[in-house]
Amino acid sequence: MGEVVETLSEHRIWPAAPIVFVIVVAFQFVSRWLEQLKKRGPKSAAETRLRGEIKELLKEASSLSQPSTFAQAAKLRRMAAAKEKELANCQQLHGNEIKLSYDLYLKVLNMTKVLTYLVLVCWFWRVPVASISQQLVQPFGKVISWRAGGVLNGNVMVGIIPWLILSTRVSKFVCRLFKF
Repeated sequence: MGEVVETLSEHRIWPAAPIVFVIVVAFQFVSRWLEQLKKRGPKSAAETRLRGEIKELLKEASSLSQPSTFAQAAKLRRMAAAKEKELANCQQLHGNEIKLSYDLYLKVLNMTKVLTYLVLVCWFWRVPVASISQQLVQPFGKVISWRAGGVLNGNVMVGIIPWLILSTRVSKFVCRLFKF
């Protein structure tokens, strides 16, 4: 019991809970950002140029609506269709390369996240990360204080594993809230 009081006083000075929360939120935001980049994919200059050409050809073809210019409009539409096929091929080739690189980044991020979580769990094992009033967490006190020392002076000691789980859930909610 004396160890818990000493570690509690040490950790009140050092804000472990907010730092762990910020780490978890940072991992969540970077992960979501990479997933969105992977879905959208970057647009190359060639793709942008082809899109502009297609748009221009279709605009010209739609302006030629007279019966005497039908052949010219059909020719422009065929040229736009050919450009669309070229754009699709370009996107497929470029997209596969980009998606593979984003997959690599996501794997590295996940390995870094797992290693960081393991370091945090080892560092704060059996040490409270934070203390919360027992009245606020009445039915869940034992779950939240798992491996952190239980109740001390009317406060529930929060363990690292429940704090990581809670921080992850809150960070996912925040990312969804900001539509990130």
